[in-house]
Amino acid sequence: MANYYQKEIETMSREDMQKLQSEKLIKQVKHVYENVPYYKNLMDEKGITPDDIKGIDDLHKLPFLTKADLRDAYPYGLLAKPLEDCVRIQSTSGTTGRRVVAFYTRKDVDLWEDCCARAIVAAGGSNKDVCQVAYGYGLFTGGPGLNGGSHKVGCLTLPMSSGNTERQIRFMTDLSATILCCTPSYAAYIGETLKEMGYKPEDIPLKAGIFGAEPWTEEMRRGIEATLGIKAYDIYGLTETTGPGVAFECSEQTGMHINEDHFYAEIIDPDTGEVLPEGSKGELVFTSLDKEAFPLLRYRTRDICVLTRKECSCGRTLVKMAKPMGRTDDMLIIRGVNVFPSQIETVLLNEGYQPNYQIVVDRVNNNDTFEVNVEMTPEIFTDKVGEIIAMEKALANAMKAMLGINPAVHLVAPKSIARSEGKAVRVIDKRKLI
Repeated sequence: MANYYQKEIETMSREDMQKLQSEKLIKQVKHVYENVPYYKNLMDEKGITPDDIKGIDDLHKLPFLTKADLRDAYPYGLLAKPLEDCVRIQSTSGTTGRRVVAFYTRKDVDLWEDCCARAIVAAGGSNKDVCQVAYGYGLFTGGPGLNGGSHKVGCLTLPMSSGNTERQIRFMTDLSATILCCTPSYAAYIGETLKEMGYKPEDIPLKAGIFGAEPWTEEMRRGIEATLGIKAYDIYGLTETTGPGVAFECSEQTGMHINEDHFYAEIIDPDTGEVLPEGSKGELVFTSLDKEAFPLLRYRTRDICVLTRKECSCGRTLVKMAKPMGRTDDMLIIRGVNVFPSQIETVLLNEGYQPNYQIVVDRVNNNDTFEVNVEMTPEIFTDKVGEIIAMEKALANAMKAMLGINPAVHLVAPKSIARSEGKAVRVIDKRKLI
């Protein structure tokens, strides 16, 4: 039997949801037009006024926002409430260009925590659970979001933050944590460490994990589930819209339900901006329907995915988004070929390797070099040069079959690639492309 945090919303009829979304959108467009000069100018350039927006069917008339707009408007250019009404800022963890700073009123924080609470309950959480939050705290949204959601559900919350894995495991076992919230790469690392310490899945009190903030594949999910003895749930969000909890996975694990009473999703052609029909693969665009301080209209996420309204066995009627299939802005173009890191990970897992790898791209004499360093597991480790060369060649062939381009694969010793206790750094691009 499915559990819900806010059943009346999560199982709302399509007609009632569209009516709610339209009411919120009309108010939100007026709020943004009157309080955000930057976006008002974009609307004026298109000849659009709030009176042109009669409901959700008119959303396509509005201009897009991109991360470039957010950086141009930094820090206060997209703020829609007086600073004295704001109680929080969060920021992206990016290291290039101006950071994106998002603002929150008390109501914004409250709604965000509700969204995270929905995710925790969908993963089987209740006030009888111990929720270990091992996302980073501070400006990063992961820790604060799931921490607040855990409180809303009534879980005993362990605000561990990321890092100090031995302490994570000590608290996990001593306090019988039942739900783990962190990045999938860190969950895999915790599982790896537990195995090295002699723990078996049945020795670990965890029953569920809520993992997000970076791409991960179904193969990686199965590995984490086997190592930790849990069911692993995906969660999605962006600092620009609020943080984790924009969408969450239920027990069916066939996509993430979007909290569409707060976030309206569109799929567009990334080249033309044309809105695509349901079931089409394209770029995900979000409109914040009721965020007060930092309400983004038609924000281009650069995530590539598909939306579906296929009936879900959990009973939720919220639209589902597929796991992002890559991004239009972190896609690597190497020798004219589009390469996504998730494709490399899929090959490694299919070939029996762990997803501990690093892609290194450079440009030498106007030609791109493409290397993939892959860590051997203790089980397959060998110091015999001939065996290593044969394994590297087999991996390179498998990657060429997936990508259409031949990388130089280097197998390295176990634990020689730096482990990440936050977001994994998978790509080192040394080319000067700008």
